[in-house]
Amino acid sequence: MFYCDSRHIYRSTELDALPWLIHGFGTRRSCIPALFENLATVRQVHSDSCISADGRSGVLGQGDALLEDAPGAVIAVKTADCVPILLVDERNRAVAAVHAGWRGTVARIALRAVQAMSRRFSTDPRDLHAAIGPAIGACCYEVGPEVATQFGLEGRSHIDLAAANRAQLIESGVTAERIYASNLCTMCRPEEFHSFRRDRQAAGRLYSFAGIAAR
Repeated sequence: MFYCDSRHIYRSTELDALPWLIHGFGTRRSCIPALFENLATVRQVHSDSCISADGRSGVLGQGDALLEDAPGAVIAVKTADCVPILLVDERNRAVAAVHAGWRGTVARIALRAVQAMSRRFSTDPRDLHAAIGPAIGACCYEVGPEVATQFGLEGRSHIDLAAANRAQLIESGVTAERIYASNLCTMCRPEEFHSFRRDRQAAGRLYSFAGIAAR
């Protein structure tokens, strides 16, 4: 279950149960960079590239997923319709933040991030929790045939990016019961979320973040 806290940040009640975890999905009314001096991000390029943050902050290169297990560190991705996914390794206390637009989804970035966590932290996918944050819903995401064909569809079609990424997570070994979806459409809720499809170049960006509390 997702709820919005007093700082206008959406959180997962299931992830709240992990006392060492810092997490949230920002709205247009929250200012995530002001909350964390040690925030790490990447230059997002709609790829399947995963980068290990290793306790560093700032912009850490080009890619679409960040991995971290350093106490006190926080990682984030930025979206404005694309799907933000937070992966949390309960056993090893490691996290990943994933940015999945349609190109990243086709490139299987969610699955690649799980694989990268397995290599970097010896993560067992069965130990992972996955939270899928606010993104454009199938209700609003109609695409042309050139994009639809990438998802096995023909003609103009409505694409459910969150569902496509959920399927990748299950394929990678994440337990279905440990995947939590916000079911919040960024385009439908202008009072809360930025949307590139709705606002085009005027759209801001939403920060989705995860980290490990300092010991």
